[in-house]
Amino acid sequence: MTFLGRDEVQAMFACIPAQHRLSSRDRALLMLLYNTGARVSEVAHLKLEQLDLRSPARVRLLGKGSKWRTCPLWNQTAKALQAMLDERGTNLPPESPVFVGASQAPMTRFGIYKRIRHYAKLWEASSPAASAARATPHVFRHTTAVHLLESGVEINVIRGWLGHINLETTNRYAEITIRMKAEALKLCDPIVAGAPRKPAWQDDASLLAWLSPSDAAKTLGRMFKRLSL
Repeated sequence: MTFLGRDEVQAMFACIPAQHRLSSRDRALLMLLYNTGARVSEVAHLKLEQLDLRSPARVRLLGKGSKWRTCPLWNQTAKALQAMLDERGTNLPPESPVFVGASQAPMTRFGIYKRIRHYAKLWEASSPAASAARATPHVFRHTTAVHLLESGVEINVIRGWLGHINLETTNRYAEITIRMKAEALKLCDPIVAGAPRKPAWQDDASLLAWLSPSDAAKTLGRMFKRLSL
């Protein structure tokens, strides 16, 4: 499972040109994917009637098993979607697709994949420090889940946000971030002269409890309080 860092997401968005016939649509597309963590099929089939861009903005997504869920939208996501729709004109019927191609036909799953890869390649070519992760719509979904978790969002909320049927699926993200923290601690082990000794943090019961995967949903966000969505 791979995901992008916040700076990497920002770098991809920076590759969208300010003025281009597809800029408005592509910016709204990437914003919606990152905001909701939606599956690419859910975005490809999205209709105007599923959007409510009035404050508080939200979108209704039809996921696996024909189950509906509602995700809140950031103000900037709602504004990006509204700007895109304004370019298409007024009086669009409610059953119209949200994202369309040059022929005004609905974007397909493959079409969405191609646009994500287009900007990923621009980013990869412009930055020698680009992530080794191959950016795809599903990587955006993983990225949303990890960033929500880092921001302190409770694991059951993330489960509903992503439309997971089983909580165990969502718990994989908590396990990943726990492993990342454990690896970071290994790099900080004290180096002392003489025989190697057990690092002091391994004797700290409260710290070990904090690192426990069973408490991940409550503890992962505390370290990242200054990071917000």
